[in-house]
Amino acid sequence: MQRKDEERIAVLEELLGERFSCRAFRPDPVPRPVIERILKAAQRTASWCNSQPWQVVIASGEAKEKFRKAIYASAASGVDDGDFPFPREYRGVYLQRRRESGFQLYNTLGIAKGDKAAYAKQALENFNFFGAPHVAIIHTDEALGVYGAIDCGAYVSNFMLAAQALGLGTIPQAALAHQSGLIRRHFDIGDDRRVVCGISFGFADRDHRINSYRTTRAEVAEAATFVDT
Repeated sequence: MQRKDEERIAVLEELLGERFSCRAFRPDPVPRPVIERILKAAQRTASWCNSQPWQVVIASGEAKEKFRKAIYASAASGVDDGDFPFPREYRGVYLQRRRESGFQLYNTLGIAKGDKAAYAKQALENFNFFGAPHVAIIHTDEALGVYGAIDCGAYVSNFMLAAQALGLGTIPQAALAHQSGLIRRHFDIGDDRRVVCGISFGFADRDHRINSYRTTRAEVAEAATFVDT
């Protein structure tokens, strides 16, 4: 491997290692040229047949606040109107990892184990965008089905890495997609579009305790199988 290759992979590894799901943001807005640079980088995402199915709505300022109030009220009322079903069940190691992540969050906030009211209250913070000054809604074409959604997932990942490279914090939010009907109505998105997720983003509040913990990752051997013969 050449030195240039080593340097390039080192940068990527650093960005991947630094990125985390930010749940507390500073109120300062991100300058528009910075947001546009993130979008330009993410637009290079590979997609099935180069379909590039993602469309992005970015709400900021008064528009974001109006949207926040509407989606929070809908979620708090118990509406569940997603285009894609949540996982049917978490089993085995997947359940283990989910619990570990959740307990890290609750322990950091001092929420007692089993306090379902506090769990629910914290979950609703998704719909306050965790105080972020911007929220992006990612949607895809209905006819492209699961492959369109997969392509959007790759786009989300590249969006977050680009934001990380520019000194911003992000959090991908499937929770927002369970208000898909409201999102379509609010932003006048066509019925042929399916909401995949949201991304709240801005400058991370590094001093807030909720941003102090990091989730673990499995070893490569747990995820990869090599077949040579």
